[in-house]
Amino acid sequence: MTPGSRTALAAVSAAGAVGLSAAVWGTCIERYLFTVRRHDLALLPPGSPSLTVLHLSDAHMAPWQHRKQAWIADLAEQVQPDLVINTGDNLGHEDGLRGIRTAFAPLRGVPGAYVHGSNDVTGPSPRNPLRYFQGPSRRPHRGALLDTAAMDAYFQSDLGWTDLDNAAAVIETRGLRLDAFGVSDAHRDWDELGVLPGALAAIRRGPWWRRRLEPAALTIGVTHAPYRRVLDAFTDLGADVIFGGHTHGGQVRIPFSRSALVANCDIPRDQARGLSTWTHDGRTVPLNVSAGLGHSIYAPVRFACRPEATVLTIRAIS
Repeated sequence: MTPGSRTALAAVSAAGAVGLSAAVWGTCIERYLFTVRRHDLALLPPGSPSLTVLHLSDAHMAPWQHRKQAWIADLAEQVQPDLVINTGDNLGHEDGLRGIRTAFAPLRGVPGAYVHGSNDVTGPSPRNPLRYFQGPSRRPHRGALLDTAAMDAYFQSDLGWTDLDNAAAVIETRGLRLDAFGVSDAHRDWDELGVLPGALAAIRRGPWWRRRLEPAALTIGVTHAPYRRVLDAFTDLGADVIFGGHTHGGQVRIPFSRSALVANCDIPRDQARGLSTWTHDGRTVPLNVSAGLGHSIYAPVRFACRPEATVLTIRAIS
């Protein structure tokens, strides 16, 4: 073997070892390294009590994922939230609701709101991950139908959460009135942005016997997939803060890089994870996009992108 051949073989071997190590880390270690990301925002009227908001997204729960279930269940005591925002894709298996019940049970009675992602309606299916580099996936979803009605009944009746799919509602917590609105999964074109102005007007009019309501301390926009059209519309509708999910933060990232490799929607890739801002027509609002808690059972990997829940402490403006 010539010196050049030995050098090439050594390089190939080294690259193979690095690749194998990265694969082992992403599939066997990092996807279990659940983390809490914390942010502070000053948005509430002066003199208001602070709100602790727990943002959960993309659990993609399968019944055997006991470590994830236990970690989420512990958040209720660890965080003691005043409000839960759930941005969808809770189910990752036909029997995923069993795991969701275990994970979310300690949050019973905490005010909350949620929207659907596609994996709250249909289960996952195998995909070629390289196709995500071609842009947002548009292949017809072939997963099995999930029991969305049972999940909704659990969220609403057992936990007391509000469904914001193409809807608006008033949520009260810590003595504050919050106006919240949202859309169903924009990645599947289930969003109906045109209904939101009327829905917001209706909750702000109040019942006929009480036409004048105190203004909300905070207006919240909730979406699963943070497409630009949705973020623009939410900003125009007066959202003070916007919550999204769907991107998984890219799921596989280059270490220490600010930008995701893919986002599976048209949001700028450097905003596919974490707290940033969104500006439209001269108005700027905070935007939190969760990297999510899980992954498809057909793509069990996370690399340089730990599974996460987000805690936002929203304080009064000084």
